[in-house]
Amino acid sequence: MALAFAKNNHKVAVADINLPAAEKTVDEIRSDKGEATAIQLDVANEREVESAIAETLRSLGGIDVLISNAGIQIINPIVDFTFSDWRKMQSIHVDGAFLLTRAAMRQMIAQKHGGSIIYTGSIHSHMASPNKSAYIAAKHALLGLAKAVAVEGAKHGIRSNTICPGFVRTPLVEKQIPEQATQLGITEEEVIKNVMLRATVDGEFTSLEDVANTALFLATFPTNALTGQSVVVAHGHFMQ
Repeated sequence: MALAFAKNNHKVAVADINLPAAEKTVDEIRSDKGEATAIQLDVANEREVESAIAETLRSLGGIDVLISNAGIQIINPIVDFTFSDWRKMQSIHVDGAFLLTRAAMRQMIAQKHGGSIIYTGSIHSHMASPNKSAYIAAKHALLGLAKAVAVEGAKHGIRSNTICPGFVRTPLVEKQIPEQATQLGITEEEVIKNVMLRATVDGEFTSLEDVANTALFLATFPTNALTGQSVVVAHGHFMQ
């Protein structure tokens, strides 16, 4: 999923390859008296990205904030990882982020009042764990992209930062729990306690609200003092 915001009229565009999912998010925004539109988008398709940005501009009138959030997970040891799965992971996570960034930056530069680009990384942007090579490589790449955008975007008032959440109990993570239990030969409870949450200070999952509040902070930060950075939102994961 990707989101674009126009601050001047408080409108949001929600783009997802799964249109009903985007529409559900839009319904939630509208129920809270917000204005939003849903767009179907495969972020790895250059033509679709350009079309989605054009549709966003027609709906919002401009783009002030882009949140690049599309992602999937495929778990396998490196020796068993197919190249097609590797390419699929990089295509969605990295190529998709680049295509969205390029299109959004062009518009932000044309608007002449800057903007904020936010990537959804992961604690795996800074660390590694077994059977997630493609995901780890992709999430590390987002840190580099954010830094490059910060350097090139600074003179245009465009900031870029990466949110690096710990484990958030989304459908993506729910799917991983039995997969890792099978691959590691342990129970699902042990996956949660000893793999996912072992390094946190309190044994708690990061919440969607934690991530949303961080995105809001980064989106509204007023200067280039905070750009090219990664913010780890993971219950103190790196303190141990």
